[in-house]
Amino acid sequence: MELLQLKYFLTVARCEHVTEAARKLHVTQSSLSKTIQRLEDDLGVPLFDRIGRKLRLNELGRTFLRRAEKALFELEQGKREIDNLSSPEQGTIRLAVTTASTLPGILREFRKNRPHIQFHVQMVTLREMASLLHRGEIDFCLSSPPIQGDDIECQMLFDDPIVVAVPPNHRYGERSSITLAELKDEWFVGVKKGYGVRDLVDSECKSVGFLPKYVYEGDEPARLTALVEAEIGLAFIPSTARSPQERIKYLQVEDHALVREIALLSHKSRYISKAALEFRSVVIDYFSAMSKETY
Repeated sequence: MELLQLKYFLTVARCEHVTEAARKLHVTQSSLSKTIQRLEDDLGVPLFDRIGRKLRLNELGRTFLRRAEKALFELEQGKREIDNLSSPEQGTIRLAVTTASTLPGILREFRKNRPHIQFHVQMVTLREMASLLHRGEIDFCLSSPPIQGDDIECQMLFDDPIVVAVPPNHRYGERSSITLAELKDEWFVGVKKGYGVRDLVDSECKSVGFLPKYVYEGDEPARLTALVEAEIGLAFIPSTARSPQERIKYLQVEDHALVREIALLSHKSRYISKAALEFRSVVIDYFSAMSKETY
């Protein structure tokens, strides 16, 4: 059994499609299929049910997948540890976020003392984050809401109120606060379902008898304030994402505790480099200072 076979197997198991898996691995479909076939020959059993180019894990495949993920996880942690010990001033911290509004400030603070450490950041839905987190593929997550799990380390950081962004010449533009019920007939711009703020807002609005009507749904939260300023629609914006440079009024929500919880998450068994530990301290200190300013 070869390490390459295991890596190919994991990719095919997650994609359940030869073409997509081959594209991700940058190999030909025939090469991928032959490698999977050799693995099955080595094990003496089929791991997939085949329907055209689609492959679906059977019961034997699901059993083997759990073991293969653990084996490759440990090998990856070993590689990370060696890299860190041999080049402690270099390396990459991998992050996944559902909330990016505080990220520039955090990265700026960290780079003051660690200018040579690189970052790879993914903006993902909660479902995508949970998958990355459980597989141990990222160092930390900034998540809202938190994700629970026996293999997840979770540290609550900040309670971030959600406010309503309106253009200054809107009929609510002279107000400082508003109830959710008053927003029933408004049009909104927002992120897609699956992002924490969107799901929280939809749930709270539903509790007072309506679902927001979205004229725009995207996966770039930073774009929303520009759309509000252009009078495309109103938006529910985390308090930490407010921008003083934009001509927008922000209204407090009166009758509901519309607050998102921001948490720092990591896999309990993932190797954490010295630089990553320093990054965690910067994140905790950053939100601690923010909490003191707020309260």
